[in-house]
Amino acid sequence: MNELNIAIALASAYLLGSIPTAYIVGRIKKKTDIRKIGTRNMGAMNIFYEVGFWWGVIVLLVDIGKGAAAMALSETLGVNEIIYLLSGMVAVLGHSFPVFLGFKGGKGGATAIGVLAYLMKPWAIFIDAGLFAIFFAITRAATISYSLAFICYPFIAVLMFDRWDWAVYSAVMVVIPLLRYIPRIKEMKDKAGNWRRVFQRKNVSERF
Repeated sequence: MNELNIAIALASAYLLGSIPTAYIVGRIKKKTDIRKIGTRNMGAMNIFYEVGFWWGVIVLLVDIGKGAAAMALSETLGVNEIIYLLSGMVAVLGHSFPVFLGFKGGKGGATAIGVLAYLMKPWAIFIDAGLFAIFFAITRAATISYSLAFICYPFIAVLMFDRWDWAVYSAVMVVIPLLRYIPRIKEMKDKAGNWRRVFQRKNVSERF
């Protein structure tokens, strides 16, 4: 195996993940550090609420694209599957700990979606989107909905591709952002007063 290609794949994955999309949008449109306003998260949802809907969409798509791009580049370089999968994980870590912002980034959820959707294409993107729509109709909470939709990936890995190793990999990929979401989940519960209001909001604009 070409060691240079391995180095390029992993370094590129980290740098792609480190691109601080939400931070850049926050600076350009709001003249502020997005990590200091709203939920203080450097992610698409904070941009949705603090900057604007379409800017949030842009951030979401770019952050998903970072994960997919890391996988695509690694695949193009012809590295083995271990490095290929590791590239996706490194991209998520890059988003969470970006070198450009002193290693203080976002949760990595959108980038993880990009990684897993590319790995399990084309099924993953349609199933994930469908589950998100169902959960969103029930909860009216975007972050909760796409977090719950993550459960589809281990099942897609086994049922669509017969890959138990991908199922384990996707479960690990879910854990990375989930662990970083724990403080935020506790904060939402404290503000909402009970778990029902966290998981089933009155309307889309309600935020805790």
